Amino acid sequence: MTADATAPLAGVRVIDCSLLSPGATAAHLADLGAEVIKVEAPGGDYVRSLTWPIIEGDSLLHHHVSRGKKSLTLDLRTESGVEVFRDLVRRADVVIEAMRPGALARRGLGYEALRLIRPGLVFCALSGYGMTGPYKDAPAHGLAFDSWAGLVKPGVDAEGFCFIPEHPSIGMHTGPLIAALSICAALLRARATGTGAFLELGQSDAAAYMDWLRIETWKAYERPQSEVTGNQTDDYVRRAPGTAGMERGVRYQYYASRDGHILFMASEQEFWKNFCTGVGRLDLFERWPGKRYGDHATGNRELQAILRDIFATRTTQDWMAFAVQWNTAIAPLNTPRTIAADPHFQARFPWLPASEHVADMLPFPVHFVGEALPPPAPAPRAGQHNDSVLRELLGYSEEQLAALRQSGALG
Repeated sequence: MTADATAPLAGVRVIDCSLLSPGATAAHLADLGAEVIKVEAPGGDYVRSLTWPIIEGDSLLHHHVSRGKKSLTLDLRTESGVEVFRDLVRRADVVIEAMRPGALARRGLGYEALRLIRPGLVFCALSGYGMTGPYKDAPAHGLAFDSWAGLVKPGVDAEGFCFIPEHPSIGMHTGPLIAALSICAALLRARATGTGAFLELGQSDAAAYMDWLRIETWKAYERPQSEVTGNQTDDYVRRAPGTAGMERGVRYQYYASRDGHILFMASEQEFWKNFCTGVGRLDLFERWPGKRYGDHATGNRELQAILRDIFATRTTQDWMAFAVQWNTAIAPLNTPRTIAADPHFQARFPWLPASEHVADMLPFPVHFVGEALPPPAPAPRAGQHNDSVLRELLGYSEEQLAALRQSGALG
């Protein structure tokens, strides 16, 4: 893997000790040009076998969260393996521990030990429930964090059994993103002052943080009505938090189009008037003008029936063109399966093609205008870069490599 000296994080070296999906933390940094060395136990991270689909022998999860990385297998139960890790840290900017809390500390490689080797080190510990609290030692997978944070509710099938409904996984994806953001902030300080940092985050924390509006609304509603009300449009009556307060909305609601569904969002009076003008129904605006902001015409079934019939006359893409022409808020309703055919998706997300990356994958979503991020290398095989990392980065001789192999440090 050749480094791109013009990439945003060129020159940043990351030691990634991750298991499963939290490996995305270092993948985000690799996408931005950091050199990432994934240190994994002999035999490799079992992310390669977990979940589906399996593409050319390894999981899509592995192909995505391990892309752009080098793999070095080290047995940290051996003294020689631990010493190699210390040598890596001497030449690194960041260490990521994305597994059970304290895993590296139990090998004598926690932050307090490593900062003696590299004072400006940024050490990030990303785990399931974080390093404190009654759940800190509980094993978990990605859905646990969304369940804990109140983001997903169980379904009940025809036989009365609970089941997990389809939903986007929030904690397992936003945890690595927030961790990567924080690492970049800590790196800025470390480079300016020489002061390192110990960052600690639970994926459960990230799941709850992403739902701050509903959580904080319920907390606000614990205060008396004299202090916390609904908004003026609702005559100050408290609505349920978030989208739960929009179930009976009319001017902010889903409607069937001729070939799918759209989301109508005319909660501003201006958008509502523009819509009525565009469809030739100013009579609707004159009859139900609504208030200036946040008026969803809640519970107006007569209007809802009229809008249902109007939206059924055009395709989703027709309505998107209408939204741009008439400056009114309408969005398409896609699914994870259909979104790739959406023209806006195609314009914004050029696939990293399977012909070059084993799996078709989405690129890092931030655009550096006028420049291109370096394309990530495919996810590595376990130990694929053992010799190159040890020779080229650490300068080990053939005799030293042979001794490490003999000691079992490399597995």
